[in-house]
Amino acid sequence: MRRLNGAQIIISQLERQGIRIVAGIPGGANLPLYDALAASTTIRHVLARHEQGAGFIAQGMARSLGTPAVCFATSGPGATNILTALADAYLDSVPLVCITGQVPRALIGTDAFQEVDTYGMSMPITKHNYLVRSAADLLTIVPKAFRLAGSGRPGPVLIDVPKDVQTEVVEFEHWPEPYPVDTYQTDDPAPFETAAAMINQAARPILYLGGGVIHACASSEARKLAEQGGIPTVMTLMGLGILPTNHPLSLGMLGMHAARATNLAMEECDLLIAAGVRFDDRATGRISAFCPKAKVIHVDIDASEIDKLRTADAGITGDARHTLAELLLRVRRRNRQEWHGRIRQLQQDFPRFHGEDFAPGRPFHLIRRVAELAGPEALVSTDVGKHQMWVAQAYPFTSPRQLLTSGGLGTMGFGLPAAIGAALAFPERAVVCFSGDGSLQMNIQELATAVEQRAAVKIVVLNNRSLGLVRQQQRLFYEQHYFASSYGIAVDFAAIARGFGMLAFDLAGASNPDALLQEAMREPGPCLINVPIDIEEEVFPMVPPGAANITMIGGDHAKN
Repeated sequence: MRRLNGAQIIISQLERQGIRIVAGIPGGANLPLYDALAASTTIRHVLARHEQGAGFIAQGMARSLGTPAVCFATSGPGATNILTALADAYLDSVPLVCITGQVPRALIGTDAFQEVDTYGMSMPITKHNYLVRSAADLLTIVPKAFRLAGSGRPGPVLIDVPKDVQTEVVEFEHWPEPYPVDTYQTDDPAPFETAAAMINQAARPILYLGGGVIHACASSEARKLAEQGGIPTVMTLMGLGILPTNHPLSLGMLGMHAARATNLAMEECDLLIAAGVRFDDRATGRISAFCPKAKVIHVDIDASEIDKLRTADAGITGDARHTLAELLLRVRRRNRQEWHGRIRQLQQDFPRFHGEDFAPGRPFHLIRRVAELAGPEALVSTDVGKHQMWVAQAYPFTSPRQLLTSGGLGTMGFGLPAAIGAALAFPERAVVCFSGDGSLQMNIQELATAVEQRAAVKIVVLNNRSLGLVRQQQRLFYEQHYFASSYGIAVDFAAIARGFGMLAFDLAGASNPDALLQEAMREPGPCLINVPIDIEEEVFPMVPPGAANITMIGGDHAKN
């Protein structure tokens, strides 16, 4: 007979789920949970400096590993602070289990100290959530949460545990059996036959791949389908790495900041094979004008996504890996030389890069140089802003789960804690965080966490002393009314990093910036590298918000 309190049940269940690292911050309402965690011999706790940082550290682990990760927060402000990380995980389908403390059951609804309705607030931004009413319920709730977070379309699950439930003692004989993993696939061959026939008949197909392919561990099948069918392939921001950047069939990222030739090719395609995508507006532009000549095959594990934004001529609800494997059995090997010739012509007419784009001191040069120094296996985290789009355009990605970035919510402050999580999950791999001066200041306190955890993250700050993408839109669409988008003081990020105990390098005014960059990238531990960037450097091409993807500004030159 086992006799454990609720907090001990939670920690034991986490151990049984194979969790080895938990990020969080203790507070009054979750102290019993931390007391139980202190007795664990297998789980390492990462003390974040802000609950949002804890949520993003967990995301960095979950995104890079592909399995659910765990974060803790206390009640009230702890819970509200972590909600942004949950919303971010929800929109990008990242598997998280977040466990929050709550005031005792008798105080719920009384406006007690540090009481908020965590359950109610989190409902729209979680895949599922629980308000635990008894310690005995934790025996099944915790494993259910992991199953829900990681199965089907992944997402965050929140467990809100009142303090007295954490201390309530339960006696039981056996741990519940693990819940089986849900499977989402059909054995009916008809949908696969229909889709394969459409692919075989198409003259100008394009494969459109998103983060769902990566979540399904289906990148290998997607690449084989592209190669077998001779199908040019585009990827969403969340799908980058499914095909290596240098793959002959890769057209790179589509959408708002794609190469002009990529969006023009999509305008001419006659079949769009969409897998693991949700037809997000940043990818499609004005949806009514997206791939107007194309029939659509849409593969998604979430049935609600089929026909939601673009009507599918053939919709397949199911696991992407299973579906693509079935298509591989039916799709004929094709060269499609005429279609490839047309795309090559578009790429020649509208080249993505020009020699001056890679001049020393410019963003693409820096990004490519960091990639060379970090190596092809490096994990890459970004914040949100110009640097994020420059990385998406220029970084030579080689594999799925290599890029960790906030796509759906676009959360500034994501990059640094996510990079810490990735470094904790893969201590043997290089980890680079590309950030901007605006984004870094959102969660700059996690520099202390990186130092404390010895997370070997190289933080490359592209510093233009502004909110770059905001300023760019003000320039292009608001008659250059630059308001609240430029900073009045120059922050010394290198000095701040040193104040947190981190090694720092500043390329501003360096006599040999490349040599200094090499020195920084060779450092075994965490370090920050400040890189000044011209405030006039813009992200081009760019589709104006709400416009069709073929309505692109710039693109022939990186600076216009």
